Amino acid sequence: MYWYEDEVKRLEKERSKRGYEPEIIFYGSSTMRMWDSLPVDFPNIRIANLGFGGSTLAACVWFFSRLMVDYKPEAIYLYAGDNDLSDGRHPEELLIFFQQMAVHVANRFGDLPCYFISLKPSPSRWHMAEQFRYANNLIESEIIKTNKNWTFIDVFKKMLDKSGQPIPDLYLEDGLHLSEKGYALWKEIVNPYLIPA
Repeated sequence: MYWYEDEVKRLEKERSKRGYEPEIIFYGSSTMRMWDSLPVDFPNIRIANLGFGGSTLAACVWFFSRLMVDYKPEAIYLYAGDNDLSDGRHPEELLIFFQQMAVHVANRFGDLPCYFISLKPSPSRWHMAEQFRYANNLIESEIIKTNKNWTFIDVFKKMLDKSGQPIPDLYLEDGLHLSEKGYALWKEIVNPYLIPA
């Protein structure tokens, strides 16, 4: 996990410079990190963006205790997992990482409301679509069965066109990261789940 050190240290430094106590933490991979419009999208909520580039769900679990030092959020919103699958992990492994994350959250924050944003249907990884769907289904089922303080937010279906294909305009040219239109859609999807409402 050493290759994430620079990004993790950046977030640790930002913590010491932040002049407010965040109500909500957005945590996860570069999809979170690149959501630069968060303060504008949700202006009435104090937000900390703890996304770090290239991270996997496994890395989010690994660095959780370190990055959550001194935070007392009212909710956490998590997006991670597509990099795990791209690296060759299996959907079942992703479920294990999610279960580990849920344990970390419970140990540190108790019954904190948490939200897992589903894996997105990136054009550049569309050849893995069935794995992404399966991973989403596994995690959603786990949340429904055993994690009452977690909520599954489905962005996958809403990012497809009428023919069931990814909508290109929602992504940058790399076909992986979100465009302004992509984040505008996410704002629309996530907004009803925001705490405080």
